[in-house]
Amino acid sequence: MSDDRGARPDGAADPEAHGSAPPRLRPRPLDRPATDPGEQAAFGRPDGVGSSFAPPSSHLGSNGSLPTVPPPTAAVARAFGRPDRAPDGGPAGGLQRPPGASGDALRGGEQSAEQDPFWPGGSTGDPWRDPGTPVVAAPPPGDGDAPGEGPRPDGPRLSVREVLFGKRVQPRALALLGVLALVVGAAGGLVGHWTAAAASALTSPGAVLSATEPARERPPGSVSEVASRVLPAVVSLEVTVGNQAGNGSGVVIDPAGYVLTNDHVVAPATGPGQGTIEALFSDGSRVPATVVGADPMTDLAVVKVPVANPTVAAIGRSGELAVGDAVIAIGSPFGLAGTVTTGIVSAVDRPVRLDPEGSAGDAVIDAVQTDAAINPGNSGGPLVDATGAVVGINTAIRSAGSAESGAQGGSIGLGFAIPIDDARAIAEELIRTGRVAHADLGVNARSVTDGATDGAQVQNVVAGGPAAAAGIADGDVVVDVAGRPIASADELVVAVREHAPGEQVPVGLVRQGRPLTVTVTLGQR
Repeated sequence: MSDDRGARPDGAADPEAHGSAPPRLRPRPLDRPATDPGEQAAFGRPDGVGSSFAPPSSHLGSNGSLPTVPPPTAAVARAFGRPDRAPDGGPAGGLQRPPGASGDALRGGEQSAEQDPFWPGGSTGDPWRDPGTPVVAAPPPGDGDAPGEGPRPDGPRLSVREVLFGKRVQPRALALLGVLALVVGAAGGLVGHWTAAAASALTSPGAVLSATEPARERPPGSVSEVASRVLPAVVSLEVTVGNQAGNGSGVVIDPAGYVLTNDHVVAPATGPGQGTIEALFSDGSRVPATVVGADPMTDLAVVKVPVANPTVAAIGRSGELAVGDAVIAIGSPFGLAGTVTTGIVSAVDRPVRLDPEGSAGDAVIDAVQTDAAINPGNSGGPLVDATGAVVGINTAIRSAGSAESGAQGGSIGLGFAIPIDDARAIAEELIRTGRVAHADLGVNARSVTDGATDGAQVQNVVAGGPAAAAGIADGDVVVDVAGRPIASADELVVAVREHAPGEQVPVGLVRQGRPLTVTVTLGQR
């Protein structure tokens, strides 16, 4: 007879037929919907990772296991490793829990630390097992602290060869160096002995040496200091006419390049020959110079040089000079540029008539006399005081019985310079107009004396001149001009030139033994 109930769909036996418990349904299979590709790219596992705990493939060794760190060296293990002995004298052991030990104490059980095999003796017994143990510096190991090491013996001492040459020099070479050192030392000793023997006359104990003083610096106001400041403003003028050449000096008085000098220095270049003038500065630069103006009656001239920003000399006051003041003459005597000589003021207001051959005219100057050495070629150079200010223009010397600017004789201590007070006014007029007008009395005179009184006797009176209009006659002796005593004919010339044309000045006369005073309106020359 067949079973009309048939079999279970799942193939299991009928529980009623066997008398067992009610049937139980199996779990339904998991419904896993498809994952969105974007979410999978954002939250999925990286490529190559099979599970949540799989190590990255880059960290695996060649055999598929994780790489291990090589063991530390013996020195590192001694310095930072756990000591071989525990504080109680027993073996230190490792930090891992012994095999088979219980972990109830770590999981919060009732077992005490003394009973826990992971903490034998308590947490205070071994600082390496106590997480609260502070870090302290251990003392450095001494001799024999390292296992298996005893006291270190002293090493061998280094030789001189090892210290100096590091075993890089062979003993033969070292010996040769020693021999050479001895030879050089012996030669030096012989040379020193010969030198000392040759100088024995100077170093013998019986020699008496002159006393010396410590070297002194050049203070402000010394000749060397003044010369160093003035020399850049002094030029050497070289005048060439055809195959003839001459030289003189000059001083820069204006930043525009104006140079003050003597007329007799540049006169050959302004004459019929039409020569050339070159200015040589102290730094060696050489530039051409052109004549701006000249005044033969005072032997002064101004030339100009094309130099930007030249050094300009300081201008002083000749009226403040006194006899005995120190002065310095700078120029180019006999072509020796930059020559410096010193002296004093020998006299002031010294009338000096220049030689017509040395100057372009019969010039008369009211000179500053000095004993500073002045020679041909100094003409036109500055005479400066102790402060470095120009107080005169060197013009003439007295040599071989004559007072002349162009003499070829040497200095005998009688030099003459044009006072800078007069030279400055003339130079300014030459720069403005190229010429200078001088006052004129209108007489010719000669020096006379009666043994008691000196003066300038009128030889002739220019018809229609200032003197004739004032009533001055031939034979009158001029003894005073505007309060300045007149002792010679040259002094009469310079006294009249101190005034401007058209100025009225009193003139004191002696006529037939009787003094009288007349007022003269000066003319122009």
